[in-house]
Amino acid sequence: MVTFRLEERERTSYPLALISPLIAVFISLVLAGLLIILAGANPVQSYYELMKGAFGSKNAFAETLARATPIILTGLAASIAFRAKFWNIGAEGQLYFGALATTMFGTGLIVLPSILMIPFLFIMGALAGGLLLLPLVLLKLYYKVDEVVTTLLLNFVVVLLVSYLLEGPWKDPMSLGWPQGKSVVDSGILPQILAKTRLHLGFVIAVFTALSIWLIMNKTIIGYQIKSVGSNASAASHSGLPIFKTTLIVALFSGGMAGMAGVTETAGLKGYLTLDLSPGFGYAGIAVAMLANLNPLGVIFSGIFLASIYVGADAMSRAMNVPTYLADVIVGLTVLSILLSLIFINFKIKFIGNRDND
Repeated sequence: MVTFRLEERERTSYPLALISPLIAVFISLVLAGLLIILAGANPVQSYYELMKGAFGSKNAFAETLARATPIILTGLAASIAFRAKFWNIGAEGQLYFGALATTMFGTGLIVLPSILMIPFLFIMGALAGGLLLLPLVLLKLYYKVDEVVTTLLLNFVVVLLVSYLLEGPWKDPMSLGWPQGKSVVDSGILPQILAKTRLHLGFVIAVFTALSIWLIMNKTIIGYQIKSVGSNASAASHSGLPIFKTTLIVALFSGGMAGMAGVTETAGLKGYLTLDLSPGFGYAGIAVAMLANLNPLGVIFSGIFLASIYVGADAMSRAMNVPTYLADVIVGLTVLSILLSLIFINFKIKFIGNRDND
């Protein structure tokens, strides 16, 4: 019987690292195409309708970029945390905490000119998301409490808090009974980039944030420390790197970017806080980070790719009479395929030879 084992590659091939994710995406689309056939539709025509629905017009393209905005920010939150082996699964709750900060400070408590009000709201949203994550990272550092559990469970606590506030003290009396917060003041609303679309300044801020994180990770000492801690925390500690400080900074960065996603949705897309502000952007960010192999620049493109699937799925469903849930299937298959591709990027298969069965 032929046996084999995985051996770590001495160095990663750049062409392989570039081509493998593309092959993984192609394979996921082929597998999803089989499900489309089972649904009684033509997969080629279905994918055409999906791309047309995501990029086929100015409005469609703008909607895709608007949907990508919070996903890029939560993808950055996951990518920088995962790079340091801090498994932040709580971007959903941190997003809502950023939205709460926007509602608290942006609905009349403080009124500034737009040039000051918009940066102020992003700072408050980032602080809110970072501070929400702060006690959880301290629990990990001091008591070794698993951050996967704490960050995940805190999502539900935050959503319940938002529900209580919107049904009670923060409910807008002008909302005709709907559970929503007061509207953000005009000077705090993110301006539109394209007229008569929902694409707003938040997309530019998300892209700028991704570029900034890439520079930090690749051109600064703290970026080197983050990657060192993620590669081998024990070796980094013995080398004198500040593990505690680095993990703390990572958590504040991660929670802060997820909080900024809450600002973009509250002050950019809707103009007020609602309980359905996020249909799962925090969890989608994890998929985006994995698709990008934790590369901040890759997060921009993987975020747009994921957003195009979600936006285009509605058009595909209407045109081909297939379930919109296929979008979730495509995303899931893509993430699994990417994870498998990462194994082949970092490891090679070595066949041992024939072994006779006893």
